[in-house]
Amino acid sequence: MKRPAGGRGRELAAVAPLLDELTQDILYDKVWERGELSPRDRSLITITCLIALNREQTQGHMELGLENGLTVEELGEAIAHIAFYAGWPVAVSAARKLKTLVDAQKAPD
Repeated sequence: MKRPAGGRGRELAAVAPLLDELTQDILYDKVWERGELSPRDRSLITITCLIALNREQTQGHMELGLENGLTVEELGEAIAHIAFYAGWPVAVSAARKLKTLVDAQKAPD
């Protein structure tokens, strides 16, 4: 499976090779590839968990989620929904990350 955000986590292999190997072999090649959930659904679950935990990987997974079939509108709805369960500050931070992503996609190359 393609890693989120173009595989930016691979640089960690230089200092934590086992972590990189487990991430690729277990998380991406096994867990993400299971057929019981679609990649789109896995992305939505992952993104909402990362928002709730206020993790830096949120934006990279938002990018992957869009590639996996989520829409900007669906991500916006998920952010608004999770605000009531995970907290307003993390939802606002996630909305800013989504806006940054959308603005970058609209910018001319």
